[in-house]
Amino acid sequence: MIYRRKLCPRNFGRLYKNPALNPLFHNFNSYPNLCTRELNSYGGSSRFWSSIVGSNLISPKCSVPLKPNFIGSSGFSRLNLSENPLSVGCAFVRNYSSGKNSDEWTEEIEYLDESGSVIYTGKGIRSVEPGLDDHVMVGGLKKPLLNASAIAKIVEVVKRWKWGPELETQLDKLQFVPNMTHITQALKVINDSEGSLSLFRWAKRQPWYLPSDECYVLLFEGLNESRDFDGIQSLFDEMVQDSSNNGVLSSTAYNRVIQFLAKADKMEVSFCCFKKIQDSGCKVDTQTYNSLILLFLNKGLPYKAFEIYESMQAANCSLDGSTYELMVPNLAKSGRLDAAFKLFQEMKEKNVKPSFNVFASLVDSMGKAGRLDMAMKVYMEMQGYGFRPSAPMYVSMIESNVKAGKLDAALRLWDEMKKAGFRPNFGLYTMIVESHAKSGKLDIAMSTFTDMEKVGFLPTPSTYSCLLEMHAASGQVDPAMKLYNSMTNAGLRPGMSTYTGLLMLLANKKLVDVAAKILLEMKSMGYSVDVSASDVLMVYIKDGSVDVALRWLRFMGSSGIRTNNFIIRQLFESCMKSGLYESAKPLLETYVNSAAKVDLVLYTSILAHLVRCQEEENERHLMSILGTTRHKAHAFMCGLFTGPEQREQPVLSFVREFFQGIDYELEEGPARYFVNVLLNYLVLMGQINRARCVWKVAYENKLFPKAIVFDQQIAWSLDVRNLSVGAALISVVHTLHRFRKRMLYYGVVPRRIKLVTGPTLKIVIAQILSSVESPFEVSKVVLRAPGDAVMEWFKKPIVQQFLLNEIPSRSDILMHKLNTLFPSSAPELRSLSPPKMLIGRKGM
Repeated sequence: MIYRRKLCPRNFGRLYKNPALNPLFHNFNSYPNLCTRELNSYGGSSRFWSSIVGSNLISPKCSVPLKPNFIGSSGFSRLNLSENPLSVGCAFVRNYSSGKNSDEWTEEIEYLDESGSVIYTGKGIRSVEPGLDDHVMVGGLKKPLLNASAIAKIVEVVKRWKWGPELETQLDKLQFVPNMTHITQALKVINDSEGSLSLFRWAKRQPWYLPSDECYVLLFEGLNESRDFDGIQSLFDEMVQDSSNNGVLSSTAYNRVIQFLAKADKMEVSFCCFKKIQDSGCKVDTQTYNSLILLFLNKGLPYKAFEIYESMQAANCSLDGSTYELMVPNLAKSGRLDAAFKLFQEMKEKNVKPSFNVFASLVDSMGKAGRLDMAMKVYMEMQGYGFRPSAPMYVSMIESNVKAGKLDAALRLWDEMKKAGFRPNFGLYTMIVESHAKSGKLDIAMSTFTDMEKVGFLPTPSTYSCLLEMHAASGQVDPAMKLYNSMTNAGLRPGMSTYTGLLMLLANKKLVDVAAKILLEMKSMGYSVDVSASDVLMVYIKDGSVDVALRWLRFMGSSGIRTNNFIIRQLFESCMKSGLYESAKPLLETYVNSAAKVDLVLYTSILAHLVRCQEEENERHLMSILGTTRHKAHAFMCGLFTGPEQREQPVLSFVREFFQGIDYELEEGPARYFVNVLLNYLVLMGQINRARCVWKVAYENKLFPKAIVFDQQIAWSLDVRNLSVGAALISVVHTLHRFRKRMLYYGVVPRRIKLVTGPTLKIVIAQILSSVESPFEVSKVVLRAPGDAVMEWFKKPIVQQFLLNEIPSRSDILMHKLNTLFPSSAPELRSLSPPKMLIGRKGM
């Protein structure tokens, strides 16, 4: 079939009825090509028509003027058609589909068969004016432009020109007016983010532009695929500005931006965009919240994630399964167990099945927080959902119960774990063994310890130490030594606490030889053994095993192990209490030679032993020990028993000089103790005058400030409750002598006089006073008498002699409960032997 065209303006004849005469005929191969050629011959765009019919087969050899000028001509030739085939008419005017020009023309197409006969004749298509026409005139019919054709044309232009001014020029020359639907669909086809952005920005400058959420979503998806996050941020700012100018909020695009940035770990940028969305009042969807929560959790910022979650709650945004899966475990791990459990319950109410991770996190966190009942409840509920506990969950539950002291529950879980086919790890074995050992359940601990060795786990030194120390604490020597030997045979080095516990056990059992062997092994391991050896020695001292303590001290000396002065002093005092004076003296010499200072308390304690000594041989040793102290109190004692010629001063002055050298701020208590013991000794030795001088100076130095009380003329009293027997006797005689002088010489008579003795000294004082017919009456703890009666009593010569001279030497009175103040070293009561002068002793 052959076709030809026929142009019919007013009086225009047919050009060629034989198509073979037209030189352009051979450039067309099909009907679409001919239609395209006809459109272009009248000023149309070949690109437009090719987009519509899907043809771009126009030969480039065909020269078509952009503005054909059909001028008047009465004739034409073949040559003219060859040179300018379209300059073929007179006064020919081109009309567009919009009908811009009034002169009408009609294009007709004739379809011929091979013989040249006309098959069909029809009108053609009018031209389209760019930027104005939105339809095409096909003959007399007005047909709209096809969206598919317009979209294809836009895609074609963008793919060819990509970006820049040339692309915008080509888009401006489109033979139709695009709309946002064309732009949106074109963005779906264009895979190039740069070209898509160029097309979108060109569209934004057009008057027909309207903000489109779908366009922004497509653009953001393209930029995300190309990983252009700077472009996403820039386009986001444009979108915010566009929305503020047009009042249209692109919620989907907003959320998509945050999701893309969050998945790309752009924390700061995504959070900034999130804040902008909130400030603009746009709704944030659940998926966006989840993306932000996951981002902050992955960044190690759980509290920031919780802040996003709180914003989600404040916005009344519904939670989905992902939100629950994110929040419940992380709330539980952060310690917010109440909030986590509340979400867990809400999750079940919404018929969202919790995952195993949710159950595991709740069980683990509640167990570690000590909420074992709640943890066990969730644990059982998890099994009801068909989940099988994992090995880490068993470990967590067992550890929680062990730390809470619920060992029975821990053992049940332990057995359940092994029945489930899980093998307890090394740490779990260690925890079970040590916890049961520390709780005293040594049978279970040893059974588990044996199983631990059978499965191939080598116990750590801490496990051995725990078992050994617990056996030591329970006094089981054989199991403890067996564990120690097993530990050393395994090549493990016992710790300091292990050695200490074992040594204490052996010390308490008095196994000196074994303890010495362990101590030497400890020393060979490189440990410092001085402290441990001293601790063992202290155990013997406290137990009263002085002989064993001395034996251990000799071992320490032979092994080059030193102890401290405190323990030497403790052992010395123990030897003194046990009467081992020969062993005590070397200890005191060691103590003094090591630059340790013998204080007044230690010297007084030795003097107290001398007061109670019954054997002359022991007295000799005690005298020697007193001399070994090198204390100034010993020089005072020696000077006290010498004569005035040797002292070169009276007794009272000598005593005052000694007591003036005492620092009462530091040694007030020791000085009071020394006076009590010294007065006991002086009374026993019959040195009453010296004793009265000591008491007078002690009272002057306010060592006994509340002993004597003068309540004007109402009552005078003497309190001897805190004095020794000798001190009480001396104080009563000396104080009554003072009362006598005051009453007789000054005429001051009180209503009553009281002697406060207490229950222990009451009998001693009463018996002494009764020997001179005193008027004092004995009550529970006080001897009292009227002042007038005492005044008459003081006038008797025998009373004056009694108060000025010596106290009657009666052993049953002087030794009555002498051990009241010194019970630790007091022997049985003995009879007084004739006084022996201290100066005559060889030891002095």
